[in-house]
Amino acid sequence: MRKVWLPALTSAFLLLACVSFARAQALPLTSAPASLEDRRKALNDIFHEYWEATLQHSPEFASTLGDKRYNYQITDYSVKAENDWLARKQDFLMHLAAIDTAGLTNQEKTSRDLLLREFADDEESAEFKEWEMPVSQQGGIYTEYPQLVAELSFTTVKDYDDWTARLRALPKAFDQVTTNMTIGIDDGRVPPKFLLAKALDQVKQLADQKPEDSPLAMPLKHFPASIPAPEQERIKSEMMDAIGKQVLPAYQRFARFLQVTYVPAGREQPGISALPDGAKYYQFLIRRTTTTNLTSDQIHQIGLDEVKKDEAEMQVIAQQLGFKDLKSFQASLKTNPKLHPASAEALLDAYRGYLTPMQAKLPQLFGRLPKAPFEVAAVPDYIQKTAAPAYYEAGTPDGSRPGRLRINTYNATTLNLYSVEDIAYHEGIPGHHLQISIADELEGLPEFRKYERYTAFSEGWGLYAERLGKDVGFYQDPYSDYGRLEGDIWRAIRLVVDTGVHSQHWTRDQMVQYFHDHSAIDETSIQSEVDRYIAGPSQALAYKIGQLKILELRDRAKKALGDKFDIRAFHDQVLDTGALPLDVLSDRIDAWIANQKAVGTK
Repeated sequence: MRKVWLPALTSAFLLLACVSFARAQALPLTSAPASLEDRRKALNDIFHEYWEATLQHSPEFASTLGDKRYNYQITDYSVKAENDWLARKQDFLMHLAAIDTAGLTNQEKTSRDLLLREFADDEESAEFKEWEMPVSQQGGIYTEYPQLVAELSFTTVKDYDDWTARLRALPKAFDQVTTNMTIGIDDGRVPPKFLLAKALDQVKQLADQKPEDSPLAMPLKHFPASIPAPEQERIKSEMMDAIGKQVLPAYQRFARFLQVTYVPAGREQPGISALPDGAKYYQFLIRRTTTTNLTSDQIHQIGLDEVKKDEAEMQVIAQQLGFKDLKSFQASLKTNPKLHPASAEALLDAYRGYLTPMQAKLPQLFGRLPKAPFEVAAVPDYIQKTAAPAYYEAGTPDGSRPGRLRINTYNATTLNLYSVEDIAYHEGIPGHHLQISIADELEGLPEFRKYERYTAFSEGWGLYAERLGKDVGFYQDPYSDYGRLEGDIWRAIRLVVDTGVHSQHWTRDQMVQYFHDHSAIDETSIQSEVDRYIAGPSQALAYKIGQLKILELRDRAKKALGDKFDIRAFHDQVLDTGALPLDVLSDRIDAWIANQKAVGTK
């Protein structure tokens, strides 16, 4: 869920917001409904009202869920709209914190605490004016709508007319975002110049297309037979008119703004510490992303230790395959034609090939399995040059759009096949698709809980899922097992280079060199990944920190329960309440262990 903050939010208002939070926590219990039934209703009313307000405030998010009520609208990025939203959240916070939790279920208390935590984090983030830097080579408003259209369904005339209405509203949204970026320049809060130059290239690619070639015109390629031919002609005429006369000119104006004003104003240093309060901001990002109180120095050391551990295991595989050392083995990987796909389609097929056997193993690992369908698909052409090697794209809760493992096929023949098995488990099954789909299908939880991703939890689970494949006997090919370790060391390297650039003033070249020194990851991925870490401080820390926590909890449960430990029950405990902060997950597993022990003694 995107969170945008406002130029009108001053430090004085932030202080007031924090005081309001503290005051709300201390409100007398008599201000809340007295009976348990009334308090429960008040709590659920807040959950429902907040969810509905969120969908209305972020209509694009609602659309991705299959909720079409706001399909004709786009987000209002204006100061007034965002200030109104902030005030609304303040009101939710005050009412939520005032509810006495006595007698509520543990799940209800957890939901309340998580929402209060979200509000508090959002208020703290306002200090750092994140709304002033809404664009990087990773995306922004210019990629949001081309990506959105691929997630929508077009089955009725209204679906098409709603999309045209959205297109007509886009120029105003571009103007609002441009205003926010201009304020960011004045405040010295801008991304690195070299990343903005890459974003400019992406914007130009979209701006210079013919209207009929734009991804925004995708709905016109296939009309349902139920829509009469005259209506199809009208829809086509109006949509093409909106794209050609309104949207593409807005993209072109945005490209000129980037080229003439924004790129030249970009900062020279890659690290976030170059921003005002940058060091403080990075520590906040670490806490929000990892849901821990680890410092950047602690995380840096964890990364160094994990890299060393993975390298030792890699060395064993290299020697088993007849190489004298790891470096000579890694050098051979780049010249071995069997380890590279012959084409983009061959790469996609390789991913698909690992999913069937893993699917058969799932009942041995999980008591609860998702109903949602799943497929493998390529990353859209217009973002391939800067996109990650692979990512998961969630489906809709009703199953009308499947979950998708998106594979970046850019320079496909230069990519490797030995990491395919590892990535398939992470992004697909039993990784993101299983975890996110189960969360989406949960019943009895407030809707907002189903879509909280908590990066350390979700990405930690994805990395844990890679290792789970080893636990159930996969990675039979030693090259594939090496790929698993390379995937693991990749995430360990992230701990080193992310903290290196954002807290230890590393250069981009130092980041790239560390990758070369400790991995054989292909050059295309290294270059893309390094830029990703620079553009999104702390996000890359979540994977390894989350994985280590889940492994720690599993080991704790095994030790405590001995023969009574059931891997399926453990996994269900981790997944069947949606994503959680790591500290909350730890408490949940401890409670489950205590309950299992108590049951065993009866």
